[in-house]
Amino acid sequence: MSVATRPEAGPGESYSTSPTARSAWRSSRMIVLLGVLVVLVAVVGVLIGRDPAPARPLDPDDTSLAGSKALAELLRDRGVTVDRVDSAEAAAAKAATGDRLLLITDTMYVDEFALARIPGDRLIVGGLVDLSLLAPGVREDAISARTRSREPECGLPAATAAGSAYLGGATLLGASGSTGCYPAGEGHALVTFPYGGGVITVVGDGGFMTNQRLAEDGNAALALNLIGTGKPVTWLVRPDDPPALDLPGESGRSMYDLMPDSIRWAVYMSIIAVAAAAFWRGRRLGPVVAERLPVIVRASETVEGRGRLYRARRARDRAADSLRAGTIDRLTPRLGLASGAGGHEIVAALAARTGQDAHQVGAALYGPPPGDDAGLVKLAGYLDFIERQVNER
Repeated sequence: MSVATRPEAGPGESYSTSPTARSAWRSSRMIVLLGVLVVLVAVVGVLIGRDPAPARPLDPDDTSLAGSKALAELLRDRGVTVDRVDSAEAAAAKAATGDRLLLITDTMYVDEFALARIPGDRLIVGGLVDLSLLAPGVREDAISARTRSREPECGLPAATAAGSAYLGGATLLGASGSTGCYPAGEGHALVTFPYGGGVITVVGDGGFMTNQRLAEDGNAALALNLIGTGKPVTWLVRPDDPPALDLPGESGRSMYDLMPDSIRWAVYMSIIAVAAAAFWRGRRLGPVVAERLPVIVRASETVEGRGRLYRARRARDRAADSLRAGTIDRLTPRLGLASGAGGHEIVAALAARTGQDAHQVGAALYGPPPGDDAGLVKLAGYLDFIERQVNER
């Protein structure tokens, strides 16, 4: 181990030049912190880059909270055949095999004319766009109702047996001869009526059929009563790749679709660069180094220098204030007074201690500044005399 003498150390003092844990950390901490930052950014990028599988609302094969896998399994356990389709053509092909229940969960991307020609019972749940062909005579109120637990308040056996259910959404107004259940606003959340040799039922919101809400209230009972009629079910869902809708003012592509794939990594690299620059510019410069003064300035020289400056500027008032302030600061504790004592208390205590006239002491401490250098010297001498008198007594 090598030993060297400190530049500021005395004789015989030495220190080790071998690296210590603290010095090693100081020299390498920037590299270590940057490495940790890069690893964290990479992990976050991988986690963000993993796009979760999109939920498919009311899909009998979807196990997410918005799906209806639980309901489909309950129906199959009861012996009901559930066939999932995603087009009107597939639904029509299933209808050709016999009497079936057509369950429509979204009316936005379907061929309404083809579905309207399918005979048999029809259940339309949520996703309502135009019911003129699929549910003739049923209209939607302009104001939607808040989705919450509601009582049936009707004579429909499927609803009365289920009791309260989590319904709301579109407020439906049925035609004459229809039955409305679960009042919501000016209409009902569920409307059913016979039509063309079958029964058409429309529900304003399908949340009661999802995996998230199925176990609440009488949601499961209502869904099973409406769907589990003993007939095979053709469950029509939104297509996995729905066609783009030609809406005015929309191009079908979002801002994120127009961005290049590398923009995410460019943002990550910018974050790393900013963090590195902030760490570099904000780092500590190390401990303070003690340095010996090149010269020693005596106190008397400092006093003389300030006196010469006061004299050159003819600042007799500043000089008198400095003399008086110093005298008061030194005498106040010796007189047994507090630091915030008033001038009259200090003058009275000095007059009593020294035997000097109180008016003369007050003029010396708080009077107007002297008009010439001789008066300033006389004031300094009198203040020094008062201070010596206090010290002697």
